[in-house]
Amino acid sequence: MDIQLGEGQYIEFKESLDSKFPKEIVAFANASGGTIYLGVTDKGETKGISVTNKLRSEIQDIARNCDPPVSITLHEYGKVLAVEVLEGKNKPFSCSNGFFMRMGANSQKMTRNEILELAIKSGKIRFDEQICSSFKWSDFDDDKFKYYLKLAGISYNLERDEILRNLKVLTDEGFTNAGVLYFAKEPSRYIISSQIRCIHFRGNERVNILDKKVFDKGVIGNIEHAVEYLKDRVPVRYEIKAVRRTEYPEYPLDAYREAIINAIIHFDYYLGDMIAIEKLKSSIIINNKGELLFPKEQFGIRSEARNRLMADLLSRTEFMEKAGTGIKRVREACEANGNRVEFDFSDAFWTVIHSNYTETTQKDTQKDTQKDTQKVTEKVTEKVTENQQAIISLIEGNNNITIGELADKVGIASKNIKANLKKLKERGIIERVGPDKGGRWIIIKNNFGDK
Repeated sequence: MDIQLGEGQYIEFKESLDSKFPKEIVAFANASGGTIYLGVTDKGETKGISVTNKLRSEIQDIARNCDPPVSITLHEYGKVLAVEVLEGKNKPFSCSNGFFMRMGANSQKMTRNEILELAIKSGKIRFDEQICSSFKWSDFDDDKFKYYLKLAGISYNLERDEILRNLKVLTDEGFTNAGVLYFAKEPSRYIISSQIRCIHFRGNERVNILDKKVFDKGVIGNIEHAVEYLKDRVPVRYEIKAVRRTEYPEYPLDAYREAIINAIIHFDYYLGDMIAIEKLKSSIIINNKGELLFPKEQFGIRSEARNRLMADLLSRTEFMEKAGTGIKRVREACEANGNRVEFDFSDAFWTVIHSNYTETTQKDTQKDTQKDTQKVTEKVTEKVTENQQAIISLIEGNNNITIGELADKVGIASKNIKANLKKLKERGIIERVGPDKGGRWIIIKNNFGDK
């Protein structure tokens, strides 16, 4: 027995089974578990208690009558009965007097916000499954919906609402937060934490900002834009042996893509913050405000999605084909590419991927990149016509611009716009991502100046 340690976070003394016993049980269950010693005074003196079958039965009944039932184990030490309370897996627990939480040597009644926070952390109240009562159907984005169906391989042969119900994002009560995050035109109008902030710093300190962008394109769009943002800023070293050219990126695409997906699926959207992606000189840092839902010792072994509905929707696409293996894939990609990766969950969830380039390699790569950029830019600038320059500028301002809109603004026929777009794509200046409707344009970096 550890009676000599005195009362504390994990120990409670009671001379007898009294009316306060139920609250002590649920308080330990809502915290990290603990032991109640019957037959011991508050001062730690052994007074003793008659341990009978009736007493054992009463204690078991009290534990079973908690909501939900609390798991306990009884141990007899002479005239002392130790009631070991296990940490609950189905928090929050309550008794007839309410909800309690063990805090130090006391069991305190929980406030409404504390109960709500505990329910959220234990996954009882999942953000993505809650109804967004303020959502307006005029803000539903059909293009995003159709693009998702294409990615998921779902045919559009049913009514829209029927498909949404089958996907569990539409219920009798209304449209869920998951639906908003995937299919709203501007998700941040309803959920401010839907945005992703990407920042490129000059050095290894968060001081001099080279570039900053905030994306609010929905779950799929945010993944694509964030990945593209990093991809544009990750240098690639080439080695040519015989007739083969081998690429050596500073950071593996598979690693930071998986880390971004992991952040979106496990983010705590209740907090009102946003996911932060930072490109520093020698590292990529992805910050997700979402605590682990299980002991850190099980990290990398156990997987539990904070937002199960969002995860289910994404698992239907190529972005998340192997649910629950994201961390493993980040590690494997980094190992194969020669990068060191760190995970930290002290105040949030941090993924830090360190550069695999030495200082010498970085200087050589920068020189090669500058030379290649100069050559390509000179070549492209020489061939790009005035109309094509206008098209590129318009795409820079709106990557969702349509051919009709380009024709109106440039002042040429739609067929000529299509012809110019084709030439720009052939030269590697622009690229089309996604379908004709719902897709977007990308200006390829280093082929025509900066984005």
